[in-house]
Amino acid sequence: MSITNPTDQNLYELATQVGNALRARKQKLALAESCTGGWIGKVITDVAGSSHWFDCGFVTYSNTAKSEILGVQEATLAHYSAVSAETVIEMAMRTLSRSRADVAVAVSGIAGPDGGSPQKPVGTVYLAWALRSGSIQTQVCHFAGDREAVRRQTVAMALQGVLEGIDP
Repeated sequence: MSITNPTDQNLYELATQVGNALRARKQKLALAESCTGGWIGKVITDVAGSSHWFDCGFVTYSNTAKSEILGVQEATLAHYSAVSAETVIEMAMRTLSRSRADVAVAVSGIAGPDGGSPQKPVGTVYLAWALRSGSIQTQVCHFAGDREAVRRQTVAMALQGVLEGIDP
């Protein structure tokens, strides 16, 4: 599958692989989504039987929601911004603490067409994957394309990261 141009079918297949891997490990997934607006959760729940491995998702688009719903520190948002490694780490960790999941994914980015800056242009997306065992990974991506393309690539990267990072 191409992360740069994933189709709906690619995303469905990737979500199915994530589900199979999590079920085999008897693990559950939770999400904290910002720029994707619930798209990762939508792709996951397109897979029949996802209730066996998907616990919950939080769509925290605004900074207020990130703070009030997930407990991201206001100081983190003020100092680093919503689009930062520090913020997605807190989003992922707080998602684990507010769920029964073993794995959490958090995403926050600038999908466009505006909102970018020279330091963080449109297409900049931060992702974090946290495991209940304590491991956490982050990645910053610079996706090309329009708003939908950036968001679609984010969904694919988030799911791919679960496959690459879950405990064996």
